[in-house]
Amino acid sequence: MAEGDTNRPRPLVVGANHRSSSLMLRDRLFVEDDAMDGFLRRLHDAGIGQAIVMSTCDRVEIQAAESDHEASAQRIAAVLAEHAQLRPSDLAGQVYVLSDEEAVRHIFAVASSLDSLVIGEPQVLGQVKTSHRVSSEAGLAGSELERVLQAAYGCAKRVRTETAVGQRPVSIAAAAAALARDLHGDLSRCRGLLIGAGDMGELVARDMLDAGLSHLSVTHPTETRAETLARTLDCHVAQFDDLGSLLPETDIVLTSLGARSHTITGPMVADALKQRRNRPMFLVDTGIPGDIDPAVDGLGKAFLYDLNDLERVAMEGRATRESEARAAWKILDAEVAGFLKHRAERAAVPALVRLRRHFESVRDGVMAEAGNDADKATRLLINRLLHGPSEALRGLGADSEAAGTEKADWEATEKLLRQVFRENPPPDDDDGGADGSR
Repeated sequence: MAEGDTNRPRPLVVGANHRSSSLMLRDRLFVEDDAMDGFLRRLHDAGIGQAIVMSTCDRVEIQAAESDHEASAQRIAAVLAEHAQLRPSDLAGQVYVLSDEEAVRHIFAVASSLDSLVIGEPQVLGQVKTSHRVSSEAGLAGSELERVLQAAYGCAKRVRTETAVGQRPVSIAAAAAALARDLHGDLSRCRGLLIGAGDMGELVARDMLDAGLSHLSVTHPTETRAETLARTLDCHVAQFDDLGSLLPETDIVLTSLGARSHTITGPMVADALKQRRNRPMFLVDTGIPGDIDPAVDGLGKAFLYDLNDLERVAMEGRATRESEARAAWKILDAEVAGFLKHRAERAAVPALVRLRRHFESVRDGVMAEAGNDADKATRLLINRLLHGPSEALRGLGADSEAAGTEKADWEATEKLLRQVFRENPPPDDDDGGADGSR
């Protein structure tokens, strides 16, 4: 850490995620949307000046910028414990604290969805930006944290555009939605039908709706179950007895009944395709046992997928994401290094300003004393500018000799001086090079 950096706000992360903590603890720590303003106020009242709160199923963490990391981490942990109605000691071993470079790398990784339970999930960046906006509105997004987050967004953009880390589905439901888009294109022009009320069918239907499906109907042999699920999904109810007339109008068929006989038969789909003038149908069978006659897969323009098919697609997606993640981490490491370099250069600016002011002050005094004598002025200027550093170096030499400092320490000091003043090292002479005339 650079000298003088200790009083400047620096990146700090305190939290619990899917690797560090139990699901039970994260459930206790979770900050609901309607509780977020109060939680941010408690952070502010605890002396935290710059912070955003990430609260998802994978993590509850505070990304902050503070000067005293040890004290700030304790205060943040206390706020978390109070919110969860726990003692701070109850968080021990399940909450991580990251500072400076580690914190920057973590913040970049979260925004780039490389620290997620499912690598590459696209909604993570949106969650970070939402947390950022809420914190800004509460007055807790200061300049140092702002710089870190903006750099993290730039890193996330590079990861998204330069790798395929988020482009392949990794869950069965996401695989079904991706395959439907591959077949039909824009799902907002499609009509969907969910037959049954099983959990997997509901998950697939939700992903279809998230992917843009604009018209979905639910049907079930028990009408009340169809009505309940339709309210949950905010969609329409269709009569189960009308399946024969519904199929020709349906582009995407999802089944989740698990009946002991096929609900959708080959002849039913063949007739529907004929009425559709061979426009394709996409069918997903999540029932156990299956709801759709496997013979349907042999019909032209009928594309049938069961759970095993979707699992294979999802596994391929996970393998692709893991491979792309390696390239993404290289991008992230380069972005972190660039950010830290720029931050270090920015930290040196106040010292350079003070040094320039000092030089200008010495110059003004010398010019007043020397008048128009340029030779005298330059000699006076050199002597006065070097007086302080010379005294400091002699004092440092005496202290180091008394403490038994190794020669290597002086060589490092000489190297630093040469770097600062851009001086070439002296040539190696037989007598050691230095004759005292310098």
